Amino acid sequence: MLNYTVKRIFSLVPVLIGMTLVVFAIIHAIPGNPAQVILGQRATKEAIATLTRELGLNNPWYIQYFDYLKALLHGDLGISMRTRGPINEEIWPYLAATLELTVFAMIIAVIIGVNAGIISAWFSNSWFDYAAMILALVGVSLPIFWLGLMGQWVFSIELGWLPTTGREDVRDPVTAITNLYLIDTLLGGRFDQFGVVFKHLILPSMALATIPMAIIARMTRSTMLEVMKSDYIRTARAKGLKMFWVVYKHSLKNAIIPVLTIIGLQTGLLLGGAILTETIFGWPGIGRYLYDAIGYRDYPVIQSGILIIAGIFVLINLIVDLLYAFVDPRIKYTN
Repeated sequence: MLNYTVKRIFSLVPVLIGMTLVVFAIIHAIPGNPAQVILGQRATKEAIATLTRELGLNNPWYIQYFDYLKALLHGDLGISMRTRGPINEEIWPYLAATLELTVFAMIIAVIIGVNAGIISAWFSNSWFDYAAMILALVGVSLPIFWLGLMGQWVFSIELGWLPTTGREDVRDPVTAITNLYLIDTLLGGRFDQFGVVFKHLILPSMALATIPMAIIARMTRSTMLEVMKSDYIRTARAKGLKMFWVVYKHSLKNAIIPVLTIIGLQTGLLLGGAILTETIFGWPGIGRYLYDAIGYRDYPVIQSGILIIAGIFVLINLIVDLLYAFVDPRIKYTN
Protein backbone atom coordinates (compact mmCIF):
# COMPACT_ATOMS: atom_id res chain seq x y z
CA MET A 1 0.00 0.00 0.00
CA LEU A 2 2.77 2.46 0.93
CA ASN A 3 4.75 1.76 -2.25
CA TYR A 4 1.62 2.17 -4.35
CA THR A 5 0.78 5.47 -2.63
CA VAL A 6 4.29 6.88 -3.14
CA LYS A 7 4.30 5.87 -6.81
CA ARG A 8 0.89 7.43 -7.36
CA ILE A 9 2.01 10.68 -5.74
CA PHE A 10 5.10 10.86 -7.96
CA SER A 11 3.01 10.04 -11.02
CA LEU A 12 0.92 13.15 -10.31
CA VAL A 13 3.91 15.45 -10.80
CA PRO A 14 4.07 15.20 -14.64
CA VAL A 15 0.28 15.51 -14.76
CA LEU A 16 0.38 18.80 -12.86
CA ILE A 17 3.31 20.10 -14.92
CA GLY A 18 1.43 19.24 -18.10
CA MET A 19 -1.59 21.05 -16.67
CA THR A 20 0.47 24.21 -16.07
CA LEU A 21 1.73 24.12 -19.67
CA VAL A 22 -1.74 23.68 -21.16
CA VAL A 23 -3.26 26.39 -18.97
CA PHE A 24 -0.35 28.75 -19.68
CA ALA A 25 -0.74 28.28 -23.43
CA ILE A 26 -4.52 28.77 -23.40
CA ILE A 27 -4.40 31.86 -21.17
CA HIS A 28 -1.72 33.56 -23.26
CA ALA A 29 -3.74 32.86 -26.41
CA ILE A 30 -6.56 35.05 -25.08
CA PRO A 31 -6.59 38.41 -26.91
CA GLY A 32 -5.81 41.51 -24.90
CA ASN A 33 -2.97 43.05 -22.95
CA PRO A 34 -3.18 42.82 -19.14
CA ALA A 35 -1.36 46.14 -18.86
CA GLN A 36 -4.08 47.79 -20.97
CA VAL A 37 -6.82 46.25 -18.83
CA ILE A 38 -5.15 47.31 -15.57
CA LEU A 39 -4.46 50.91 -16.66
CA GLY A 40 -7.74 51.45 -18.47
CA GLN A 41 -8.74 52.62 -21.92
CA ARG A 42 -7.36 56.14 -21.44
CA ALA A 43 -3.81 55.01 -20.63
CA THR A 44 -1.03 56.28 -22.86
CA LYS A 45 1.08 53.96 -24.99
CA GLU A 46 4.14 54.85 -22.94
CA ALA A 47 2.43 53.88 -19.68
CA ILE A 48 1.20 50.61 -21.18
CA ALA A 49 4.68 49.79 -22.52
CA THR A 50 6.27 50.55 -19.14
CA LEU A 51 3.82 48.36 -17.22
CA THR A 52 4.23 45.60 -19.82
CA ARG A 53 7.99 45.56 -19.17
CA GLU A 54 7.47 45.63 -15.38
CA LEU A 55 5.15 42.63 -15.60
CA GLY A 56 7.58 40.75 -17.83
CA LEU A 57 5.01 40.42 -20.61
CA ASN A 58 7.48 41.59 -23.24
CA ASN A 59 9.55 38.41 -22.79
CA PRO A 60 8.97 35.38 -25.07
CA TRP A 61 6.24 33.07 -23.79
CA TYR A 62 8.63 30.20 -23.03
CA ILE A 63 10.76 32.44 -20.80
CA GLN A 64 7.62 33.58 -18.97
CA TYR A 65 6.59 29.95 -18.53
CA PHE A 66 9.94 28.75 -17.18
CA ASP A 67 10.14 31.74 -14.84
CA TYR A 68 6.70 30.80 -13.51
CA LEU A 69 7.65 27.11 -13.23
CA LYS A 70 10.90 27.97 -11.43
CA ALA A 71 9.04 30.07 -8.87
CA LEU A 72 6.41 27.33 -8.50
CA LEU A 73 9.04 24.72 -7.63
CA HIS A 74 10.13 26.99 -4.76
CA GLY A 75 6.55 27.18 -3.47
CA ASP A 76 5.98 30.69 -4.83
CA LEU A 77 2.75 31.16 -6.76
CA GLY A 78 3.87 34.56 -7.99
CA ILE A 79 2.59 38.11 -7.76
CA SER A 80 -0.86 39.25 -8.82
CA MET A 81 -0.69 41.66 -11.75
CA ARG A 82 -3.78 43.49 -10.51
CA THR A 83 -3.13 43.88 -6.78
CA ARG A 84 0.68 43.47 -6.85
CA GLY A 85 0.32 41.26 -3.77
CA PRO A 86 1.71 37.72 -3.26
CA ILE A 87 -0.76 35.12 -4.49
CA ASN A 88 0.25 32.71 -1.69
CA GLU A 89 -1.31 35.07 0.84
CA GLU A 90 -4.21 36.29 -1.28
CA ILE A 91 -5.60 32.99 -2.49
CA TRP A 92 -6.02 31.04 0.75
CA PRO A 93 -9.03 32.98 2.19
CA TYR A 94 -10.89 32.46 -1.09
CA LEU A 95 -9.89 28.81 -1.32
CA ALA A 96 -10.88 28.23 2.32
CA ALA A 97 -14.34 29.69 1.64
CA THR A 98 -14.84 27.35 -1.32
CA LEU A 99 -13.52 24.34 0.63
CA GLU A 100 -15.95 25.03 3.46
CA LEU A 101 -18.86 25.38 1.05
CA THR A 102 -17.88 22.29 -0.96
CA VAL A 103 -17.37 20.05 2.08
CA PHE A 104 -20.68 21.12 3.62
CA ALA A 105 -22.49 20.60 0.31
CA MET A 106 -20.97 17.14 -0.16
CA ILE A 107 -21.91 16.11 3.41
CA ILE A 108 -25.53 16.98 2.58
CA ALA A 109 -25.32 15.26 -0.83
CA VAL A 110 -23.78 12.06 0.57
CA ILE A 111 -26.10 11.70 3.59
CA ILE A 112 -29.31 12.34 1.65
CA GLY A 113 -28.22 10.79 -1.65
CA VAL A 114 -26.88 7.50 -0.23
CA ASN A 115 -29.84 6.96 2.08
CA ALA A 116 -32.37 7.89 -0.61
CA GLY A 117 -30.71 5.40 -2.98
CA ILE A 118 -30.67 2.66 -0.31
CA ILE A 119 -34.34 3.13 0.60
CA SER A 120 -35.31 3.25 -3.09
CA ALA A 121 -33.53 -0.09 -3.67
CA TRP A 122 -34.96 -1.54 -0.45
CA PHE A 123 -38.51 -0.65 -1.51
CA SER A 124 -37.97 -0.90 -5.25
CA ASN A 125 -40.97 -0.15 -7.48
CA SER A 126 -42.75 1.47 -4.53
CA TRP A 127 -44.13 5.00 -4.42
CA PHE A 128 -41.02 6.15 -2.56
CA ASP A 129 -38.77 4.66 -5.24
CA TYR A 130 -40.64 6.42 -8.04
CA ALA A 131 -40.81 9.71 -6.15
CA ALA A 132 -37.11 9.64 -5.22
CA MET A 133 -35.99 8.89 -8.77
CA ILE A 134 -38.25 11.59 -10.22
CA LEU A 135 -36.82 14.09 -7.73
CA ALA A 136 -33.31 12.91 -8.63
CA LEU A 137 -34.03 13.50 -12.32
CA VAL A 138 -35.40 16.95 -11.53
CA GLY A 139 -32.36 17.69 -9.34
CA VAL A 140 -29.97 16.87 -12.18
CA SER A 141 -32.00 18.86 -14.71
CA LEU A 142 -32.65 22.13 -12.87
CA PRO A 143 -29.99 24.85 -13.23
CA ILE A 144 -28.16 25.75 -10.02
CA PHE A 145 -28.71 29.49 -10.52
CA TRP A 146 -32.49 28.96 -10.65
CA LEU A 147 -32.45 26.81 -7.50
CA GLY A 148 -30.32 29.42 -5.76
CA LEU A 149 -32.66 32.27 -6.68
CA MET A 150 -35.75 30.27 -5.66
CA GLY A 151 -34.12 29.37 -2.36
CA GLN A 152 -33.37 33.03 -1.67
CA TRP A 153 -36.93 34.02 -2.53
CA VAL A 154 -38.60 31.35 -0.39
CA PHE A 155 -36.33 31.04 2.65
CA SER A 156 -34.88 34.56 2.81
CA ILE A 157 -37.44 36.97 1.40
CA GLU A 158 -40.76 35.22 2.07
CA LEU A 159 -40.00 33.28 5.27
CA GLY A 160 -37.02 35.25 6.56
CA TRP A 161 -35.38 32.12 7.99
CA LEU A 162 -31.97 32.37 6.34
CA PRO A 163 -29.67 35.17 5.13
CA THR A 164 -29.68 36.00 1.44
CA THR A 165 -26.01 36.49 0.67
CA GLY A 166 -22.56 36.60 2.22
CA ARG A 167 -20.59 34.37 4.51
CA GLU A 168 -20.97 36.20 7.83
CA ASP A 169 -22.74 39.06 9.56
CA VAL A 170 -20.82 42.14 8.35
CA ARG A 171 -21.72 43.93 11.61
CA ASP A 172 -19.92 41.23 13.60
CA PRO A 173 -17.10 39.87 11.41
CA VAL A 174 -15.39 36.59 12.23
CA THR A 175 -11.82 36.79 13.48
CA ALA A 176 -9.95 34.78 10.84
CA ILE A 177 -7.59 32.12 12.16
CA THR A 178 -7.80 29.35 9.58
CA ASN A 179 -10.26 31.23 7.30
CA LEU A 180 -12.60 28.26 7.72
CA TYR A 181 -15.24 30.22 9.57
CA LEU A 182 -17.03 27.31 11.24
CA ILE A 183 -13.72 26.26 12.79
CA ASP A 184 -12.63 29.83 13.55
CA THR A 185 -15.80 30.61 15.49
CA LEU A 186 -15.31 27.49 17.61
CA LEU A 187 -11.63 28.25 18.20
CA GLY A 188 -12.59 31.76 19.27
CA GLY A 189 -15.33 30.51 21.58
CA ARG A 190 -17.96 32.49 19.61
CA PHE A 191 -20.82 29.98 19.51
CA ASP A 192 -23.27 32.75 18.59
CA GLN A 193 -21.17 33.49 15.51
CA PHE A 194 -21.05 29.77 14.73
CA GLY A 195 -24.85 29.77 14.39
CA VAL A 196 -24.75 32.81 12.11
CA VAL A 197 -22.04 31.31 9.88
CA PHE A 198 -23.92 28.00 9.78
CA LYS A 199 -27.09 29.78 8.62
CA HIS A 200 -25.15 31.52 5.85
CA LEU A 201 -23.90 28.11 4.67
CA ILE A 202 -27.26 26.40 4.38
CA LEU A 203 -28.76 27.97 1.24
CA PRO A 204 -25.64 27.97 -1.01
CA SER A 205 -24.64 24.46 0.09
CA MET A 206 -28.14 23.10 -0.56
CA ALA A 207 -28.14 24.65 -4.04
CA LEU A 208 -24.66 23.29 -4.73
CA ALA A 209 -25.51 19.84 -3.33
CA THR A 210 -28.56 19.26 -5.54
CA ILE A 211 -26.83 17.78 -8.61
CA PRO A 212 -24.34 15.49 -6.77
CA MET A 213 -27.12 14.41 -4.41
CA ALA A 214 -29.25 13.27 -7.35
CA ILE A 215 -26.34 11.49 -9.06
CA ILE A 216 -25.30 9.72 -5.83
CA ALA A 217 -28.89 8.62 -5.17
CA ARG A 218 -29.28 7.12 -8.64
CA MET A 219 -25.89 5.37 -8.50
CA THR A 220 -26.56 4.00 -5.00
CA ARG A 221 -29.94 2.64 -6.03
CA SER A 222 -28.49 0.98 -9.14
CA THR A 223 -25.60 -0.73 -7.32
CA MET A 224 -27.75 -1.72 -4.34
CA LEU A 225 -30.34 -3.39 -6.58
CA GLU A 226 -27.60 -5.44 -8.22
CA VAL A 227 -26.00 -6.47 -4.92
CA MET A 228 -29.32 -7.33 -3.24
CA LYS A 229 -29.92 -9.99 -5.90
CA SER A 230 -26.73 -11.84 -4.86
CA ASP A 231 -26.76 -15.28 -3.28
CA TYR A 232 -25.08 -14.19 -0.03
CA ILE A 233 -27.79 -11.57 0.53
CA ARG A 234 -30.50 -14.21 0.12
CA THR A 235 -28.54 -16.43 2.53
CA ALA A 236 -28.32 -13.63 5.09
CA ARG A 237 -32.06 -13.06 4.87
CA ALA A 238 -32.71 -16.80 5.13
CA LYS A 239 -30.73 -16.88 8.38
CA GLY A 240 -33.23 -14.48 9.88
CA LEU A 241 -31.10 -11.31 9.93
CA LYS A 242 -33.13 -8.14 10.14
CA MET A 243 -33.54 -6.37 6.84
CA PHE A 244 -31.87 -3.23 8.21
CA TRP A 245 -28.61 -5.11 8.89
CA VAL A 246 -28.80 -6.97 5.60
CA VAL A 247 -29.09 -3.69 3.72
CA TYR A 248 -26.71 -1.43 5.64
CA LYS A 249 -24.08 -3.94 6.74
CA HIS A 250 -23.89 -6.52 3.96
CA SER A 251 -25.38 -4.90 0.84
CA LEU A 252 -24.02 -1.36 1.25
CA LYS A 253 -20.47 -2.54 1.97
CA ASN A 254 -20.35 -4.38 -1.35
CA ALA A 255 -22.17 -1.69 -3.32
CA ILE A 256 -20.23 1.33 -2.08
CA ILE A 257 -17.21 1.14 -4.46
CA PRO A 258 -18.91 2.79 -7.49
CA VAL A 259 -20.57 5.28 -5.14
CA LEU A 260 -17.19 6.27 -3.70
CA THR A 261 -15.96 6.95 -7.24
CA ILE A 262 -18.93 9.22 -7.92
CA ILE A 263 -18.44 11.04 -4.60
CA GLY A 264 -14.78 11.71 -5.41
CA LEU A 265 -15.54 12.98 -8.91
CA GLN A 266 -18.41 15.17 -7.75
CA THR A 267 -16.31 16.69 -4.96
CA GLY A 268 -13.67 17.73 -7.46
CA LEU A 269 -16.28 19.11 -9.85
CA LEU A 270 -17.93 21.14 -7.09
CA LEU A 271 -14.60 22.59 -6.05
CA GLY A 272 -13.91 23.95 -9.51
CA GLY A 273 -17.47 24.65 -10.62
CA ALA A 274 -19.02 26.57 -7.74
CA ILE A 275 -18.72 29.96 -9.44
CA LEU A 276 -22.46 30.26 -10.21
CA THR A 277 -23.40 29.48 -6.62
CA GLU A 278 -20.73 31.84 -5.28
CA THR A 279 -21.96 34.63 -7.58
CA ILE A 280 -25.62 34.25 -6.65
CA PHE A 281 -24.98 34.12 -2.92
CA GLY A 282 -22.13 36.64 -2.83
CA TRP A 283 -19.80 33.94 -1.53
CA PRO A 284 -16.14 35.06 -1.57
CA GLY A 285 -14.75 31.81 -2.96
CA ILE A 286 -12.05 30.75 -5.39
CA GLY A 287 -14.50 30.82 -8.30
CA ARG A 288 -15.20 34.53 -7.81
CA TYR A 289 -11.48 35.18 -7.33
CA LEU A 290 -10.60 33.49 -10.63
CA TYR A 291 -13.52 35.14 -12.42
CA ASP A 292 -12.23 38.59 -11.45
CA ALA A 293 -8.69 37.54 -12.44
CA ILE A 294 -9.89 36.50 -15.89
CA GLY A 295 -11.52 39.89 -16.37
CA TYR A 296 -8.19 41.60 -15.61
CA ARG A 297 -6.09 39.07 -17.58
CA ASP A 298 -4.25 38.37 -14.33
CA TYR A 299 -2.20 35.45 -15.69
CA PRO A 300 -0.38 34.38 -12.49
CA VAL A 301 -3.62 34.26 -10.47
CA ILE A 302 -5.46 32.26 -13.15
CA GLN A 303 -2.60 29.78 -13.53
CA SER A 304 -2.13 29.33 -9.80
CA GLY A 305 -5.84 28.98 -9.09
CA ILE A 306 -6.39 26.36 -11.78
CA LEU A 307 -3.27 24.49 -10.69
CA ILE A 308 -4.45 24.36 -7.06
CA ILE A 309 -7.91 23.14 -8.07
CA ALA A 310 -6.37 20.50 -10.37
CA GLY A 311 -4.01 19.40 -7.58
CA ILE A 312 -6.86 19.00 -5.11
CA PHE A 313 -8.89 17.13 -7.73
CA VAL A 314 -6.17 14.54 -8.37
CA LEU A 315 -5.50 14.27 -4.62
CA ILE A 316 -9.18 13.47 -4.02
CA ASN A 317 -9.02 10.76 -6.68
CA LEU A 318 -5.93 9.30 -5.00
CA ILE A 319 -7.72 9.23 -1.64
CA VAL A 320 -10.72 7.50 -3.23
CA ASP A 321 -8.42 4.88 -4.80
CA LEU A 322 -6.86 4.17 -1.41
CA LEU A 323 -10.27 3.95 0.26
CA TYR A 324 -11.17 1.06 -2.02
CA ALA A 325 -8.79 -1.24 -0.15
CA PHE A 326 -10.23 -0.26 3.22
CA VAL A 327 -13.81 -0.81 2.08
CA ASP A 328 -13.14 -4.05 0.21
CA PRO A 329 -10.24 -6.18 1.64
CA ARG A 330 -10.20 -8.21 -1.57
CA ILE A 331 -8.57 -5.25 -3.34
CA LYS A 332 -4.80 -5.37 -3.07
CA TYR A 333 -2.30 -2.77 -4.31
CA THR A 334 0.87 -4.55 -5.33
CA ASN A 335 2.41 -2.03 -7.75
